Amino acid sequence: MEIKINPYPRQVEFFKSKARYTAYGGARGGGKSWAARTKAVLLASRYAGIQILLLRRSLKELRENHVLPLQKMLKGVATYSEMNKEFTFPNSARIVLGYCSTDADVLQYQGQAYDVIFLEEATQFTEIQFKTFTESNRSSGMMSEKFSPRMYFTCNPGGIGHNWMKRLFIDCTYTGTEKKENYNFIKSTVYENEYLMKNNPEYVENLENLPDARKKAMLYGDWDAFEGQYFEEFNRDIHVIEPFDIPDHWDKYVTIDYGLDMLAVYWIAIDTEGSAYIYREFCQSNLIISDAAKRISSLTREKVKIFYAPPDLWNRRQDTGKSAAEVFSENGLYLVKSNNDRVQGWYNIKEWLQVFDIKHSQTGLDIKSTRLKIWKNCAILIKNLPLLQHDEKKPNDVANEPHELTHSPDALRYFCSMRNPAATKTESKSIKNGFNSEKPKENELTDMNIHKSYVNYGF
Repeated sequence: MEIKINPYPRQVEFFKSKARYTAYGGARGGGKSWAARTKAVLLASRYAGIQILLLRRSLKELRENHVLPLQKMLKGVATYSEMNKEFTFPNSARIVLGYCSTDADVLQYQGQAYDVIFLEEATQFTEIQFKTFTESNRSSGMMSEKFSPRMYFTCNPGGIGHNWMKRLFIDCTYTGTEKKENYNFIKSTVYENEYLMKNNPEYVENLENLPDARKKAMLYGDWDAFEGQYFEEFNRDIHVIEPFDIPDHWDKYVTIDYGLDMLAVYWIAIDTEGSAYIYREFCQSNLIISDAAKRISSLTREKVKIFYAPPDLWNRRQDTGKSAAEVFSENGLYLVKSNNDRVQGWYNIKEWLQVFDIKHSQTGLDIKSTRLKIWKNCAILIKNLPLLQHDEKKPNDVANEPHELTHSPDALRYFCSMRNPAATKTESKSIKNGFNSEKPKENELTDMNIHKSYVNYGF
């Protein structure tokens, strides 16, 4: 029984990859799902006894994107079991189809061994789910020849897993035993999908007509602008600046988000025109209240007008009968209770982040500016703020997951909830250290029998 395939160059590159972890995609319309299930079939055809797990986030997605297409593709080639949701090949290879809607769903795969695991639309999976699946990605013992276990991912920017996928495959920032040579990212866009470009040009036009931020993610695969991003206003070229000497007469503020899991603190200066400059950052976990207060005090070398903190720090604790605010005051830090309306607080940050045009008084040039600027040494806030996403159930709110992203933006929210940005001015008298500045504008393969074609892809 012949099955003909006709991959595009990027898909061929994906088929040939033997890296420990390979990610494919980055934008809509790149033929990701087809590439994933075809890769699975090529592997099953080539390696007798190989055990493959192909996953989607939900059962409905699994059925529409893979079960039905594979039933059609493998008719007469492999036997499908509806009960087990698996295809069994004559050489004893298996493609098992699964889903994982919640972290608890991962438990059904514990103790099992799969030589290859596919995470389809990987940015819809949490990092905990990904790491748990790596435990099952080991030699199944069912193969007669040597094979290195590996995982394959398809993805678009955005989703709950955006952060860990971006870290591993785009930023290439590794921790612990992670090694750069184990990660391979193959970018694909709709423009490489010849079938879609030829037969459905309206789809491409729809992508091209999206709002700029969403278009960057969905059409071009820009991982700094993704679907579901809450603060689309954030622009590193405008909001992040080099440090400079802050005048003594500017008012200084400190804003705090405290928890044992993370203390996030920011020092903010307000200039004479009402613009804010976040100039110092401190984030550390596992600090008890008194130690947190002492650390903040030791880092505060200037006169601070107000220390802002969330209302829950005024709740009395059962063990001591004191509130966190009292413990802070005993250590010389007198806190002011901030407004904790989450949605309004995020809206206030958006107001501060708004980008506007002003005309420079000396050059007459239009330049981009904003009322909130962040010194480049505040690396955690700069990383986390643009990664925040809309809550799926409360779209006006920020999602609480991944939770590690929320601490520093929460601290900023407490400041912005208490102070409104000054009115926008249309003229700038001077420019310090380059901020308020802007750069000038400016192999198709022939049909093949799938049972033979795996040779062409290095399997």
